[in-house]
Formats: sequence, structure tokens, C-alpha cells
Amino acid sequence: MDAPSAATVPLSSQVGGHAGVLASEDGSLVIKACLPAERDFYQILSSNPTLEGLRPHVPTFYGTLKLEGKVEGTAAEKIGEAKGEDLVGNLSHKFKKPNILDIKLGTVLYDESANEEKRARMIKTAAETTSLETGVRLTGFQVYDAKSDTFVNTPKSYGKSIKPSDLPGGIAKFFPTASEGGVEAKLLVPVVKGVHSEIAQIRDVLKGIELRMVGGSLLIVWEGEAATLREAIDKAGSTNADNNKPEAEDDEDSDTSTAGVGPPLIVKLIDFAHTRLVPGEGPDEGVLLGLETTLKLLEGRIKEVEAQ
Repeated sequence: MDAPSAATVPLSSQVGGHAGVLASEDGSLVIKACLPAERDFYQILSSNPTLEGLRPHVPTFYGTLKLEGKVEGTAAEKIGEAKGEDLVGNLSHKFKKPNILDIKLGTVLYDESANEEKRARMIKTAAETTSLETGVRLTGFQVYDAKSDTFVNTPKSYGKSIKPSDLPGGIAKFFPTASEGGVEAKLLVPVVKGVHSEIAQIRDVLKGIELRMVGGSLLIVWEGEAATLREAIDKAGSTNADNNKPEAEDDEDSDTSTAGVGPPLIVKLIDFAHTRLVPGEGPDEGVLLGLETTLKLLEGRIKEVEAQ
């Protein structure tokens, strides 16, 4: 990746998480304050063979540059030294009109260090939202509306206010058809199938890892501009022979196009501030429930679009 500018700007594509996240001026890097536990998890991820299967499913982590002095001589190093914060690859950077959804995973919203007051509050939040029953909450999303040539943003309050029965409607809002301001079915169905395939891979990996992930999310990004999406699907090899699915980007830092066309879609796990390995305790069943729920929601959306 070319060295980005040392200047920073607010992250325009942020749909979840805490406010104040920055990006490099060229948009290729996200600069965010991280708890030591999140930095530790990224370090463990890179070295622990148990987590090898998870590595393709998380954003590229460039380190805490002020402390570790990585990426020497680049603007990324200057940003890290100035801010003392962590840098990860910006997943939406290569998209022309990125549709972005943050899905909070899990049924337990507090970690082992939480005091009694916070535990009670988080238990109440999980019970009053979709988290406890389904393992997911739609944290926030933005969708490009071709009719108005603008992005429609759905805030966190939406995900906190809906019931489990409303989740299919939320997924439909994120994957709109052309009549709804999105893209035609012959482009939309392969995208949703591609997202489904990526999430199924993540689920299969997490089934074999004994960890607890509190506050972690799935971040889904897909190209909302129809002509660019069509070109991205064609450039990614058109479709897989088995299921008409466009291939997702394996690494947001790789150069997928000499002509500036990005991938059709990217799906990654993000937010590891409260993630830890728990040998002997099995996988995180709440997170797995959330992944299964998401897969079923996607399957439902595919059927809806195909029936239109």
C-alpha cells in the first residue's frame, strides 16, 4: 500500500462504535483509540496458531506506531506518533459508494471485569433489544440511494428500538433492490450470497476457537453504485461456478485493481477490546447464535429478492 498522508480527518463512513474515530487524509487507514486488551488480541492473533483461521477475517492491524515504531518512514508512522493510537485498514476505502452495516454480536454485553452495576445494566439492555434472543443488534448502517444520489444513514437508536421480528426489515433496508433505490436483483442476489458465504466461513472458524467476544461486531461493506458493482463482480472473476457468488476481498490492503475498481464486498470481524481466549471453556455460543441468526436473515432476503 502506498504511504498515506500524515494528515487526519474524521472517519466519514463510521456507522457504529464510539465517536471521534479518525482516518488518514487519503482514507486508507482508520485511527482509533484502543484498550490494551484489543492491542494484545491483535498481537496474539498474529502469532498464535490456534487463531490462524481467523486472520483472514479481521482488518489489517498496523500496530500502535508510537510505541512500536512500525511502518518506519511512512506517513502512517507520523500519524501514530502524533496520536498515540492504533491504526487498522479502512475497509470502506476502496468502494465508490460503500454500503456499510455494523452488526453487534453476542448475547452477553459485559465482560468479566464489569462491576455489578454495569452487569445489571448490560443484562437489561440485552433483554430489551434483539441481542439476548438472537445474538445480534443492528448497530447502525448507511446505504447509498441511487434515486437521490445520497447516503441514507440509519442510527444506533434504530437497532436498539426494534424487536427480533423487525430484523428482516432491517436487513432488507441494507440490501435494497433497484425499486428501493438500490441495485437490480441480478447484482443484489450474488452480493447477498457472497456476504452469506463469508459469514458462514467466520462461523465455521469460531466454532473451533475457545474465546469470549464481548462487544465484537461483523462489519459488512458492499458497493452501492450499480455500474461499479457490476464491474467489481466481473473483475473478481464474475461469479463462482457453484452458487453465483462474487468473491469477497481477502485483504483490504491488497491491490485488487490497476484501474481503481475495488471488491464487490468485504466482511470482517471488528472490535476486540473485550475479546479473550478461554482454553477449555468452548466457543462463544452467544456469538455463534448471532452468526446463525445473520445467516438466516440473509437467506430470507435472498428468497425475497429472487421472488420479485
